[in-house]
Order: sequence, then C-alpha cells, then structure tokens
Amino acid sequence: MTNSSLRLRPLVSMILFISAYAPLMVIMAIKQVDLKSTYYFSSPTIGFGLLIAAVLSSIMVLLTVKSVKSGLMVTVSKASNKSGDMFGYTIPYMLSFMRIDLSEWQTVLAIILFLLVLFIMAYRTQTVFINPILAIFGYMLIDCTFKRGEREIQAMIITRKPIVSGDAICIDRLSHYLYIRSNSDYKDNMEAI
Repeated sequence: MTNSSLRLRPLVSMILFISAYAPLMVIMAIKQVDLKSTYYFSSPTIGFGLLIAAVLSSIMVLLTVKSVKSGLMVTVSKASNKSGDMFGYTIPYMLSFMRIDLSEWQTVLAIILFLLVLFIMAYRTQTVFINPILAIFGYMLIDCTFKRGEREIQAMIITRKPIVSGDAICIDRLSHYLYIRSNSDYKDNMEAI
C-alpha cells in the first residue's frame, strides 16, 4: 500500500465530489429544458454543461473504482453497514426544489461558492469517496475492524459485496481511514464458489 497522501489528490477528489452531485446536475438540467428553444434548453451552455459534467464525472468514478486490481489481504474482525452515511449528500439536492434561475450570474456564483465550501469540507475530512453514484451502482460503505498481521485497524471499506466477520478480503487504501475492496478479490471469491 502506498502513502495515502499520494492517493487523494485534489483533482481526483474534485472529480469524485462532482460525481456525487451528478443526479443533482441532471435535475438542474431538466429544469432548464425549454422545448421551444432551438437547443432545447433555456440556457444551452448551462444545460449541456451540467449534463456533460454529470455523465463524464460518473463514468470516470466508476472506471476508477473498477480499476482497483490489487491490495493487501486482511481478515475482518467486525463489520457493519454504514451506507446510510451517504445520505449526507442529499442536503444540496434541496436546491432542485427551489425556483433557481441559472441564467443569473449571482445565482450561479452563489451555488458554486456553496459547493466549493462543501468540497473543501469533504476533501479535508477525506469523505469524498462517500458518494451516491457509487451507492446507485451497488457499492456499500462498511465500517470494519480488520487484522493486518498482528495489528488491528478500524476503517471504512467501499465494496460491492457484503463483508462479514471472519472474511479474508483484499483491500487497497484510498486515504487514512478509507479503503476499497479490490476487484481481484471478487474474482478470487467467485472462483472459490
């Protein structure tokens, strides 16, 4: 495992953060739909920009998560599902229920500043991987205690397969207290079945 400070770079964190709000961007783009307009949006730049950002950031996050192929084998001592923590991202989704005119630069700037503050908080607390897009595609957040040699570590693990006490799994570190279950682990477990 490499140093976590090398893993969670600001650009990667920003893409993760943007993807967490991909559904919100789609909702905001839908609210910009104007069928009488030539480009089907009241503000084509904003409408298409939101859709492109939502799709690209989601694809990048899913490809990145699927690219984790190796890691360290550990034995799980305790595990509990914490996927409900992903609901913390729903607060900014309330923006979609307000009447917001994205053609006004003041509104756009205010939303950008609000999301920037949220990003800084998520980056500093290393919670950018707690992402609703991952939940939509079947990933769970599991609070685990696992043994690495004789040492016991407690951390959160992103996984597509449930984890229970006694499991031997392969994980890779994303940040100090956040790991991801390696995709090679899924293959190894499927071959054992």
